[in-house]
Amino acid sequence: MSGPPEDPESGPTEWVFGEPVGVGPWEGPWPTDDRYDPDLLADGDRRNVVDAYRYWRRDAVIADLDTRRHDFHVAIENFQHDHNIGTVVRTANAFAARAVHIIGRRRWNRRGAMVTDRYQHVDHHATVDSLLAYAKDAGLAVVGVDNTTGSVPIETTELPRKCVLVFGQEGPGLTAEAREGADLLVSIAQFGSTRSINAGVAAGVVMHSWVRTHADLSKAW
Repeated sequence: MSGPPEDPESGPTEWVFGEPVGVGPWEGPWPTDDRYDPDLLADGDRRNVVDAYRYWRRDAVIADLDTRRHDFHVAIENFQHDHNIGTVVRTANAFAARAVHIIGRRRWNRRGAMVTDRYQHVDHHATVDSLLAYAKDAGLAVVGVDNTTGSVPIETTELPRKCVLVFGQEGPGLTAEAREGADLLVSIAQFGSTRSINAGVAAGVVMHSWVRTHADLSKAW
């Protein structure tokens, strides 16, 4: 049984279990639409993209996603090289977040993103204050996600439509600066013995909560 193929820049692209995935070379006359990539048409498309984007050029995929992205942003603090960032980026891409913002260290492990960072807008902010200033200028409510005093249950709270969802690092959670700068703090109900859940999982839970409230489900793939 083979593992996922390796991409020289960003890690694995699609899972392979014995058989190739994706599609092979285009059969029949080639489309004339300039969104299609001649190399992909000739060689096949094995990328981790939905079928609607098969054979499309990367910039064409990004341009189409830009017409579909939602009104929420995602931010994650990276002061200790958090290993969950790739998962957060991948999930943000799946839910069509407007952008992902990395706060703190610029470098992060892209492997967990499964190459979705090629299609997702990812910005960097050196400090929490920089993100807060960006959010204010963009008219985004800042929603901090942390199981801490003052947080309200996300299960009974409606998230703002235009917002940036801010996540802390595995273990310490949000920094004091992020908590103090948030317009709203939300927590995720837990029922087991652990005091916190994985930051990547938490991000998925909260993004899906936004989708359940605000997204047009008729536009899902």
